[in-house]
Amino acid sequence: MEEIEFTRNYTDHSTNQGFQFEFNCNRCGNGYRSSFQPWAVGTVSNALDTASSLFGGIFSQAANVGESVRSAAWQQARDKAFLDAALKIKPNFIQCPNCTSWVCRKSCWNESRGLCKSCAPDLAVAISAQQSAKAQEQIYADVSADAEDAKVISSVGTGKVKASCPQCNAPLAANAKFCPECGAKLQEKKFCAECGAALTPGAKFCPECGTKAAA
Repeated sequence: MEEIEFTRNYTDHSTNQGFQFEFNCNRCGNGYRSSFQPWAVGTVSNALDTASSLFGGIFSQAANVGESVRSAAWQQARDKAFLDAALKIKPNFIQCPNCTSWVCRKSCWNESRGLCKSCAPDLAVAISAQQSAKAQEQIYADVSADAEDAKVISSVGTGKVKASCPQCNAPLAANAKFCPECGAKLQEKKFCAECGAALTPGAKFCPECGTKAAA
């Protein structure tokens, strides 16, 4: 009896009419599907079932016989079809000795390292990806704000810009002093000019260093 090597990276698409299997890479998810192999007994059984319905059950006994032997015969035929498909498709895959994943040789196997690319990434690809990421970071760091945004940024100072009214949640324009919806006064948080500590509304002196608060 020939043993069938068990793997987890396959999907069984077999039906009563035949057998088909799909094998996928554990890393990228791509893979290969075997060609559909018809099962002769299943085809005959279907034909008998159809004849039974057409001729009032004349062939029902024969159909039942075909169905009764289907379980054992179908399983044997399925095992053979699976073994044939696995042997045919297996050369396209390899098992990583480190993580034991089955990966495709085409995209996910590092031949020079003898490991899958999850365990041993392609250095040229990794370096190129890091260079691209650094280039994007440099772009974000170098790009200046446009004139309108720069005007808003320069007018902020050390205060916090409120995006919405704390009373009615209406959206606010930059540096608004009153809410355009409810008229609520928007208190700007002040800070000590000497030490930078936050000042409470109406405070005349800094609670941290005693410096007189600006009017």
